[in-house]
Amino acid sequence: MKITVGGESREVAEGITVADLISLEKIDNPEYVTVSVNEEFVDQGSFASHVLQEGDSVEFLYFMGGGAYGIHQ
Repeated sequence: MKITVGGESREVAEGITVADLISLEKIDNPEYVTVSVNEEFVDQGSFASHVLQEGDSVEFLYFMGGGAYGIHQ
């Protein structure tokens, strides 16, 4: 079936869950990712049970706080 991930069309297996897609897409730091499906946020506790449907649009989002990284010596 076809879904859209980050604006790009993908062919995935029927019955794929959000958790499966996170693994398939090799998402960095999956414990910190927020997922929206069709512009609705999916609760992280539901990733394993939220089954994607034909035509769904999925976005992976990372919310970051302000600040600067750096090492000063």
